[in-house]
Amino acid sequence: MTPDAVTPLRLAVLISGRGSNMLAIARACREGHIAADIVTVLSDVPGVAGLDAARELGLPVACIEGASFRAEGRFDKPAFEAALCAAIDASQPDLIVLAGFMRVLSPAFTARYAGRLLNIHPSLLPAYKGLHTHERVLEAGEHWHGVTVHYVTAELDGGPLLGQARVPVLPGDNVASLSARVQRQEHILFPLVIDWIARGRLRWNDGSPQFDGVTLTAPRHLEDASAG
Repeated sequence: MTPDAVTPLRLAVLISGRGSNMLAIARACREGHIAADIVTVLSDVPGVAGLDAARELGLPVACIEGASFRAEGRFDKPAFEAALCAAIDASQPDLIVLAGFMRVLSPAFTARYAGRLLNIHPSLLPAYKGLHTHERVLEAGEHWHGVTVHYVTAELDGGPLLGQARVPVLPGDNVASLSARVQRQEHILFPLVIDWIARGRLRWNDGSPQFDGVTLTAPRHLEDASAG
């Protein structure tokens, strides 16, 4: 996954918790596996472990606290997103990476950053959109689970699929064991997809992603993509 000589992508990474995917991306950047630099780490929750971890790495951090945006006793999404956009734009990123950012973003927000907004979701999309995917997969008796990286659009977990990694559901699995194996694949897949973008292999073309100049009609799978 060694990138060609290219200008590093400027990444804004949004988190809400531990930031394990943010750390995986930061390591890949620092070890030269992807041609990218994290220019800001933003959280909507103060005091989370991911902010502390980012500070220890010397990364610029900020918190746009979601709970502080209230209007008439309710969450003021427009005001929150305006503040979030201002913080993102101040860092002038090429790519905005949702790495465990637990907010549903408005159509206006996703349109503003169309083609520049990535998310990672712990399921083999389009199956199991939304929350609690590990529990739902186990309850359904599935034999396979996994993770998907996709472009973000107004449809929740419904943007164009870019990369996937499958994980077998093993006898005796519980939420913790299955989640841990999925997360290991997340930490490989997310930097890989960012690397494709950094090297110009993956491009947004008016809503249709292209990989090596060919329209991507299905996500690339990790076992094939890592060798390509």
